[in-house]
Amino acid sequence: MGMDKTNAVEFEKIAREVFAPAYRVIAQQIKNETKIVEGKCLEIGTGIGYLGLALAEITDLQFTLYDISTEMLAYADQNIIDRNLQTRVQTQKGDVHSISLPDQSIDLVISRGSVFFWEDQEKAFEEIYRILAPGGMTFIGGGFGTKEILDQIGRSMDSKWHAKLEERIGDTSAHNFKKVLKQTNIKDYEINQSDAGLWIKMRRAK
Repeated sequence: MGMDKTNAVEFEKIAREVFAPAYRVIAQQIKNETKIVEGKCLEIGTGIGYLGLALAEITDLQFTLYDISTEMLAYADQNIIDRNLQTRVQTQKGDVHSISLPDQSIDLVISRGSVFFWEDQEKAFEEIYRILAPGGMTFIGGGFGTKEILDQIGRSMDSKWHAKLEERIGDTSAHNFKKVLKQTNIKDYEINQSDAGLWIKMRRAK
């Protein structure tokens, strides 16, 4: 799903002013849980790049920040420069349903928030699995790091946001993702759900 320029501006403001505390915490969780700290990482639906950049700062991974929105990637490009990460992080425009990367070429695929907007989740998951290298893993879903950060963010958001939150990371969402993944050829996956988020971890055997 694309975003126009106004939405990109609004998203950047919310990410910077409200969601900012979550990104470093989630990045640390990704590092701790996947143990993948070098090789190649693709962040799908990167938006303005905050999660990928937070993970870049605590690993030696080479990053591609991937999004369908030119406006979002313009913010991501600037954030890469601001953090002096140009040698390890690049942006690329593209669609999760047809990822322009070779088979088994990416060690870690991360995505926060974009999965809920994928038009064909089954096809997108199969594309992501296609590009996973042997021993590769995903960390895909939505979340805020900890319940404390979620509660802090929630105090700044309206009732519509809270309703969407339950829809996206609640029990029904976990059940729906299981149904989608069962329709694919992907066998090695788990769905981890907590008060602070929902994450899908797919793995390709070494």
